[in-house]
Amino acid sequence: MMGDMIVGGVYFPTLLLLGIVALVLTGLMTRLINLVGGYRYVAYRPLADLALFVIILGMLSFLTARPGAGA
Repeated sequence: MMGDMIVGGVYFPTLLLLGIVALVLTGLMTRLINLVGGYRYVAYRPLADLALFVIILGMLSFLTARPGAGA
């Protein structure tokens, strides 16, 4: 994951921008899961939504990692 990103001449922490993108993607995935009826199999929906957000944020963080930046 990179240190900072420049948007319009303003430096933003990468994790903040990735969190915003993950929040939008989580909202889209939540609607899709709701349409399919996947929440019937979940006991506590807010916990499932939080887990989905963490998974998406982790995937985005992994995908934006710089090659050769270490383990």
